[in-house]
Formats: sequence, structure tokens, C-alpha cells
Amino acid sequence: MAEKSTPIGQTGGDALASLFGRTKVVIGVVHLLPLPGAPRHSGEAVETIYQRALDDARAYLHGGCDGLIVENHGDIPFAKPDDIGPETSAYMAVISDRIRRELGRPIGINVLANAAIPALAVASASGAGFIRVNQWANAYVANEGFVEGESGRAARYRAKLRANGIKIFADAHVKHGAHAIVGDRSVEELVKDLVFFDADAIIATGQRTGHAADLGYIRMIKEAAGLPTLVGSGVTPENVNDILGIVDGVIIASSLKHGGVWWNSVDPARVTALIAGLKR
Repeated sequence: MAEKSTPIGQTGGDALASLFGRTKVVIGVVHLLPLPGAPRHSGEAVETIYQRALDDARAYLHGGCDGLIVENHGDIPFAKPDDIGPETSAYMAVISDRIRRELGRPIGINVLANAAIPALAVASASGAGFIRVNQWANAYVANEGFVEGESGRAARYRAKLRANGIKIFADAHVKHGAHAIVGDRSVEELVKDLVFFDADAIIATGQRTGHAADLGYIRMIKEAAGLPTLVGSGVTPENVNDILGIVDGVIIASSLKHGGVWWNSVDPARVTALIAGLKR
């Protein structure tokens, strides 16, 4: 009898195709306003926060994006996973559920910084199909300090929730960090660690929010992964077709905002123009 071709416990298959019904996907990021409990929250009513999130989600999806990631990017400075209060998960679950129910498209969750377990809780409660985790395996030094991979704890928590259908989109050599503590191992090897620890898709990024990674670097990560691969920063109308010629999807936000600034609301005209210019 031939041996199984997929690792123990993995189902195989293409995570993007199963979630979106296609590859070459475009995923918009809903950057939430500061949530109650975050330092920059200045007293906005939660309904104001929810409405801004819904407006941005509509702009992305009505303009032709395939799905969304809901992210608490307004909660700067970000806390480490064990310091994130339950209120963050509660507000994000309500927002994500409202978006999914109204718009009916696949959504993912990213709880910053690197909070895979809160993200899984939000995803399970809201019906989201995937989470983004900035450091799934290994460790690095980030703005928040020393950040360890969450895969061991998070995979067990996902199993406890009976939520193994929630996919893991894991960053490789993630932006906003220094990786010198694993500098004796190549980026290719670090990518393979993500695969070994059951990531479903790999995300390549530049050095910071809005920064574009070199195409050769993106190609290297794609080849090392052997999994659906996306680019998660620096995607613009000018480079999106070159990037999609290499990888299977893009995660985009800043260049689709008014003025090209990440904290502004989504500009529907920018979304429409980007989608109209795609060759996929």
C-alpha cells in the first residue's frame, strides 16, 4: 500500500480554493478604529466603530475584492498576546459577524499582536474562515518585544473549540521585526517550519506596513512554501499584476485608502480601479 502523501492530521487541498472558490484572490483589510480599552480610543461609540468597519467592508467587496481580513490595527501600541483583554475579542466578534452576515463573503481575523488564540475565538464566534498569524513558528523581536510562535498553543485551542476548519494564514519573515535570533537559518528553512507546523497558506511581506517586497524575495518564499502563497504588504495598482504572476493572492489595504494612507477609510474608486486593472 502506498504511503499517504500528506502529513499526519493535514487534509491537503488548496486553502484559497476551498475558501474563495478560486485562486489569484484579492483580500482587503478592514483596519478597525481604536477599540474600547486601546490607548488611542477616545470615546467613540461602538456603533461608530462598527459602522466604519461595515462601510470599509462594503467598499472592498462591492468594488470586486474576493474577501476580507478584519484587523484591530487601530489598537496601537499593540500588546503581546497574553496582555490583550477579552473586550478586544468581544468587539471584533460582533463586527466580524455583522460583516459576514451582511456581505456573505469569506472573512479572516487578525488580532494584533500575534494573538492567534483570541483570533481563533473571534473566528469561531463570527463564522470567519481563517485567521492571520504573524509568527506561527519560531520567534523574533518585534515592536512589542520578544514574540514567540503561537502554533503549539493555538492548534490545541482550535481543536478544543472543534474549529479545525478555520484555516491558518501564516506570515513568513514578518514585517516590523528583527529575525537575527534565527539568523543562522535561511528564510527558506523558516518557511518550511510554517508548513511543518500545519499552516494552510503563507504570507510574504515587506519591512513595514505599505512596503513592497522584492519580486525575487516573493518568488523564493513561494517556491519554499509549496502552499498557497500571498503577498501581504506594499501591493499597489502598479505592481499587483507582477505580484499575482508569482503568487496566489494579495492582501491589500493602504493603497486602496483615501490618500493611500492606512488609517483613512477605503476609497471605492481606488478599489474599482485596481480590480479593473487585474489580469487574472
